[in-house]
Amino acid sequence: MEELKYLEFLAVNSKEIIEKQVDSYRQQHSYAGTIIGATALFIPFFLSSLDTTIFFIQLILILPISIFIWSILLLLSIFRTKPLDQAFSVTKYADLQVKSFKEILLYEIEANIHSYSVNIIETEKGNKRYATGIRLATIALIFSILLMMTNKFIDIEKKPTKVQVVAVN
Repeated sequence: MEELKYLEFLAVNSKEIIEKQVDSYRQQHSYAGTIIGATALFIPFFLSSLDTTIFFIQLILILPISIFIWSILLLLSIFRTKPLDQAFSVTKYADLQVKSFKEILLYEIEANIHSYSVNIIETEKGNKRYATGIRLATIALIFSILLMMTNKFIDIEKKPTKVQVVAVN
């Protein structure tokens, strides 16, 4: 009886770990979507604020825009991943009805271990893409803010406007 309590504890604990893994995965998807939206909204504002700049700054604009696009593509690739395995399969219920409680607990623990091992590959890949996407978006944001500030502080000499006065009799 004592052994079953330990097995039951391990089964519950391993199931909680899988649930946390899946929740973290879903949260990462949510954050990626938010960052994609914010970045997609920032790009047009950034471009419109620099439309009257000197040609050199307009050429440099290509760099942060390409970094933003790269970041968005990386974050979008997170959504193409397959769903995570959530362990205990409903299709196995019929098979497990004839098993003892100990065998069911051992099966659940094994299923949770297998799911965690399969999921860790997918989550690590997603974590790397997410971290790289965030890093790139941050770099592009800092670079674009520096360009906007540079544009504001550069004193561009403008030719005086010639005005022709027409006398009306």
